[in-house]
Amino acid sequence: MTDLWTALALILVIEGALYCLFPTTMRRALTRVMDASDNHLRTLGLAAAVVGAGLVWLIRG
Repeated sequence: MTDLWTALALILVIEGALYCLFPTTMRRALTRVMDASDNHLRTLGLAAAVVGAGLVWLIRG
């Protein structure tokens, strides 16, 4: 369970750093996400989840 909380905290650190360092770029990225279709977002979300699970499997395996 500690690993899960650590992973979630790391997500916050990385996302916070991106917004702090590149606010204009992040605003543009959010605008593009808002304009994307649901299907496109689902596909990207699934791809990200599969890649993430694969990386966890490789690192922890």
